[in-house]
Amino acid sequence: MTGGLYLLHLSLHGLVRGTSPELGRDPDTGGQVTYVLELARALARSPAVARVDLVTRLVEDPAAGPDYAVPQEPLGEKARLVRLPFGPRRYLRKELLWPHLPALVDRCVEYLRAQERLPHLIHTHYADAGYVGVRLSQLLGIPLVHTGHSLGRTKRSRLLAGGRLESGLERQFRFTHRIAAEEEVLENARLVLASTRQEAEEQWGEYDNFRPGRFAVVPPGVDTSRFSPPIPIRTRTSFPAIDRWLRDPHLPLVLAISRPSPKKNLPALVEAFGRDPALRERANLAILPGVRDDVATAEEEAREVFTDLLLAADRHDLWGSIALPKTHTPEDVPEIYRVAARRRGVFVNPALTEPFGLTILEAAASGLPVVATADGGPREILSNCRNGLLVDPRDVDALSQALREALSDSARWSQWSRNGLRRVHDTYSWDGHVERYLALCTRLLRRERKALRRRHAALGATPLARLADASHLLVTDIDDTLIGDEEALARLLRWRVANAPRVAFGVATGRSFPRTLEVLETWKVPVPDVLVTSVGTEIRFAPDLKPDKAWEGHIRHGWRREEVVRALAGAPGLKKQPAVNDGPFKASWDVLPGRTVDLEGVRRLLRARGLAARLVFSQGKFLDVLPVRASKGLAVRFLALRLGLPLESFLVAGDSGNDLEMLVGDTMAVVVGNHKPELEELRGRDRVYFASASFAGGILEGIGHYRFATEDPC
Repeated sequence: MTGGLYLLHLSLHGLVRGTSPELGRDPDTGGQVTYVLELARALARSPAVARVDLVTRLVEDPAAGPDYAVPQEPLGEKARLVRLPFGPRRYLRKELLWPHLPALVDRCVEYLRAQERLPHLIHTHYADAGYVGVRLSQLLGIPLVHTGHSLGRTKRSRLLAGGRLESGLERQFRFTHRIAAEEEVLENARLVLASTRQEAEEQWGEYDNFRPGRFAVVPPGVDTSRFSPPIPIRTRTSFPAIDRWLRDPHLPLVLAISRPSPKKNLPALVEAFGRDPALRERANLAILPGVRDDVATAEEEAREVFTDLLLAADRHDLWGSIALPKTHTPEDVPEIYRVAARRRGVFVNPALTEPFGLTILEAAASGLPVVATADGGPREILSNCRNGLLVDPRDVDALSQALREALSDSARWSQWSRNGLRRVHDTYSWDGHVERYLALCTRLLRRERKALRRRHAALGATPLARLADASHLLVTDIDDTLIGDEEALARLLRWRVANAPRVAFGVATGRSFPRTLEVLETWKVPVPDVLVTSVGTEIRFAPDLKPDKAWEGHIRHGWRREEVVRALAGAPGLKKQPAVNDGPFKASWDVLPGRTVDLEGVRRLLRARGLAARLVFSQGKFLDVLPVRASKGLAVRFLALRLGLPLESFLVAGDSGNDLEMLVGDTMAVVVGNHKPELEELRGRDRVYFASASFAGGILEGIGHYRFATEDPC
């Protein structure tokens, strides 16, 4: 890798491949896939960029096909698609990925450790990638850039307005996870990119952590080498996959191309066309709702859309006037736009809401006028391109009227076509997008240069030679995990002696450092090799046990302890713990007896004062407030980086909520038998073992289960 920027992009869901992407194959493989692939290639063409890695999910599923099981795929000279495995091998829709995302954090760390340098920026796409990017940014200190593509609050509001029940929406779309991840992204990202002002100000403006100063509007580009106007001697006059459905294929074509998603509102387009005799007389309708094989076996959401389309077409007896091809390839799409333009038709995007509207740009670049939803990005596109009409997507009669109007005036159609061709080149080129994008990134990196130097110093620091021979690390919580059973603890300590120095021993606790030493002495536990204390805010290495300056410098970012304490003074249900329980990077509260704590209310109090912090609630009665970069889980991963050990060589054990982040991911996790109820959510997760035995006996049981530190680990 030569000089220049190294950019890491994450886009996790859908089926992503560089050659002939299967757009519309399912609801998760749509415009975002097109955008991230074209962005990666466009960035790689810049002399200022050394490399672009686009990370997505590796899928080993015969139903998906072999292409998605290839670990790496080149996207050009300086760009590549990197597929990392996480979760089950089979393909999963995006709403089912949430429990498996912590494992991807660890896979990304291992991947980045193998590169010759760390990336300058992490750029995440959609909420799931944002969840991963936040944790990578917190651990590595790399600035985070985010693009939302589609927002949970906006989608939920539209579906509720359409009559859906909130309980059903949560089961289907996991909005709680998604919106929480989006709020967390806003709290941590240094830059959020939006495609339009409406997305930045209205959609993101609904979020608690919205800060206008961190937003920039950078419209995406369109690949004009693929999408271009019809040339009479080159453009086909027919398209058999569409024309075989139609009695008179030469009529103007009303065209829609989208994923089979309810929010795309395609059945309303069939209603608008079917209700209007004049429209049916003068035009044909072609809808390409992704790719389908057997409607009965499609994903539930796609099956509903396919069924509604077919029923609406049959209800209005549109056969002979409507085309619903079962399949098309990415290579077909530019030609379909050109055929529609040659027949002087119109492209329609009737979505209930459209964050941007990439297909509208593709149509414009093909000389095809548009009728588009007035909700979202198309407002700005049509304001810039002046190549069609906006319509209320919920008003079927208005949609019919807009289609008639778009097709009724030949001179205006020609003007719209010319406008779109000229203005899409002026406003929505990839070269212009990359120039603006890199200018923003350069400005961001200039502001962050001191923090980046601290990051390199922290990750380059070396621990004491005492750990040089360690190939494995056992890290355990203390209270109710390591201690509680003298006989089991004695057996565990004998195991430790027998396996040192190959296995290093560490503790990770919510206790302060002095109280940690006290309790270890009381239970006759020799001083560990590594001590992570105060809920992950302090790291010490034996024998000198001084606070690790590299870790302190890393977690100091954005931490204002005194302001946090003032902000939560008098918070309902909370009582400040004595100062002896606090530390430079930790402030702790008790929950008053008989009261519950409103964690979201606490977050709002902090956000209202511009304070970024991590909340750790444990045992139903303790609340610790930490820097966003500090936790037991992040401390363990920092140790892996510092020691040069893979996370698969770590065994971690715990019993309560403040151990939760430490127990997910690629480590060998053990939940002891006497664990608190808050850890039950981990049951059934990969690499999380629930022991029957309690205290140190549970740790020993976990060591046996994983065959930890043996030549043949589980």
